[in-house]
Amino acid sequence: QRPTMRFVAVKTAEQQAAQLLHRGREQLVRQRTMLVNALRAHLAEFGMVAAQGLRNVAQLIAIVRDAGDLRLPDVARQVLQVLAAQLEHIEAAIAALEKQLMAWHKANAVSQRLASIPGIGPIIATAIATTVADPGVFRSGREFAAWLGLVPRQNSTGGKTRLGGITKRGNRYLRRLLINGASANLLRSKATKADPWVIGLRRRRPPLVVAVALANKTARIAWAVMLRKTEYQPRAVAA
Repeated sequence: QRPTMRFVAVKTAEQQAAQLLHRGREQLVRQRTMLVNALRAHLAEFGMVAAQGLRNVAQLIAIVRDAGDLRLPDVARQVLQVLAAQLEHIEAAIAALEKQLMAWHKANAVSQRLASIPGIGPIIATAIATTVADPGVFRSGREFAAWLGLVPRQNSTGGKTRLGGITKRGNRYLRRLLINGASANLLRSKATKADPWVIGLRRRRPPLVVAVALANKTARIAWAVMLRKTEYQPRAVAA
């Protein structure tokens, strides 16, 4: 008998330990975001801003630590230096957890196979490999995507069925990782060299809708790769 969509197969101790790495990393990433936003907001009050993105946070920290920058009062600088020190501590902790995840990824065959799929790196690969103990509990790639909340919501009105936004049910962490990975993949890929399916979708739909659709497709491919125990083949189609 097939399990319901909410069924979760029993994970090994190894998978549970790796999942804890992901949970710890996720919590630290949230803390990092809060600190970065706080630094930006406080410095903006004194007319000091930097471009968006984590790469540019170093500029803000440099301002905080530059005692010769008279735009920032000493009292404010002392407070912001505490926040900057916390931010750097969290960055180091995130890097340490990611190093452990990378080691787990290199030692895990499932994670290695998942990373052969475009749009899936070690972080997403390990997240899927630690979450899905048995891909066989899903009857198809579409069922797996539905379990992640990556399928359109169906609304029936006047006897007609219309597709709305995604259901957002299931594992929010995996869903977010897959959508972010799809978005990054779309940004990296040149429009002229992208998948014809993606090119056609880009012409008709907004960027976020395209990213969600690509995340759905990636999830279905991931299911097929796990089930068949083979690396990604560009022409292989997930059910």
